[in-house]
Amino acid sequence: MKDMQKTVLFEQTPVPKAIMTLGIPTILSSLVMVLYNIADTYFVGMLNNPIQNAAVTLAAPVLLAFNAVNNLFGVGTSSMMSRALGKKDFDTVARSSSFGFYCSILCGLLFSLLYTVFSSPLLTLLGADTATAAATAEYLKWTVTFGAAPAILNVVMAYMVRSEGASLHASIGTMSGCLLNILLDPVFILPQGLNMGAAGAGLATFLSNCAACIYFFIFLFVKRGNTCVCIRPAMFGLKKPIVMGICSVGVPSSIQNLLNVTGMTLLNNLTSFYGSDAVAAMGIAQKINMIPLYVALGLSQGIMPLVSYNYASGNHKRMKEAITFSLKISAGFMAAISCFYYIGSRPLISLFMKNSAIVSYGAAFLHGLCLSLTFLCIDFLAVGVFQACGMGKKAFIFALLRKIVLEIPALVLLNKIFPLYGLAYAQFITEVVLSIAAAVTLQKIFHSANLQKTL
Repeated sequence: MKDMQKTVLFEQTPVPKAIMTLGIPTILSSLVMVLYNIADTYFVGMLNNPIQNAAVTLAAPVLLAFNAVNNLFGVGTSSMMSRALGKKDFDTVARSSSFGFYCSILCGLLFSLLYTVFSSPLLTLLGADTATAAATAEYLKWTVTFGAAPAILNVVMAYMVRSEGASLHASIGTMSGCLLNILLDPVFILPQGLNMGAAGAGLATFLSNCAACIYFFIFLFVKRGNTCVCIRPAMFGLKKPIVMGICSVGVPSSIQNLLNVTGMTLLNNLTSFYGSDAVAAMGIAQKINMIPLYVALGLSQGIMPLVSYNYASGNHKRMKEAITFSLKISAGFMAAISCFYYIGSRPLISLFMKNSAIVSYGAAFLHGLCLSLTFLCIDFLAVGVFQACGMGKKAFIFALLRKIVLEIPALVLLNKIFPLYGLAYAQFITEVVLSIAAAVTLQKIFHSANLQKTL
């Protein structure tokens, strides 16, 4: 490897220290990302206008759809790069990163074009009505029509930088954009500033994503010759082993996020039947629940390069130690947060809006949502391991189980049995089942690795 300190990190550093080195920056960047998502809701909520707040909630599935591309070329490329690094195949590392970079740009531009052409029917599909359509469209104009390419590119570049162990720089790039967004939100949204409402939140997001992209370009320029991340056009190509290696992990991960969009769209449509107050409350509860959720996601993403490298290099003992250590600290943290959220649900919701109806709705929703957190972290970690080891088929099966088999049917059924309030418990039922499946599957992977070692 071009940087021997990274080889030491992956091969020799004690596992707890290696996980902290890789995981803490990723978790911090994930938390800052949540804060910037919450900032939109918080500052729009300060307008005390449920329509403006509902617009941000209704637009969320479209922004979540970006993750389909992020995971295809971010997760897929980073997994391919880390596995190639474990095998000391630097040509594959360079070609994989170039492929992921240029494909993410093309997909971002295509995303913008498709949304702009089909915006009217899409707004209806998202659950926007005559009251919320205009505000939702203004928010999406900045975040999608203008902002899809930088939104996707900065995330994919962070994955690629993280794949070679530069977790701190990946997180700084992500956090720089998020912090800028938080600073710009009150300027663009509130009456004391430009008074743009939800549209201002969209503009702030667009500018912050552009800033994050600029950081990564500067990083690659400064580190040229000392980084395995390559964006030279000459290295871009459609070599079958590289395309298949990236897509075998990226496509299942992408489909998983598309299914997440489907689930969120269904949830918003079912919630919108009960009015804009219910939609706004569900959006606030989801944003609060995203904080610990992104901690779990950040940890699972942070350890992926360590797992990938040691899986590819054959050091399965170190790989297993990394996974089990991560699982212990993640599950303990999530259990504590679940208790805190359940007890403090009303004060937490009231931080965003003082509307009594929204606080009542939101507190009830948060009760249901927070119960899933401990089980969800087990599932996240398992899927992260599948992606790190190139086991795209297993990740795909879990995606189908989560949305198609479990969560979507649970949303419909629980809404019929317990109208509106049952919606918040669909994820809890889903994650309990998935966490059991995850534990069983991880044990099989460990057993298989031990067998390979003895053969």
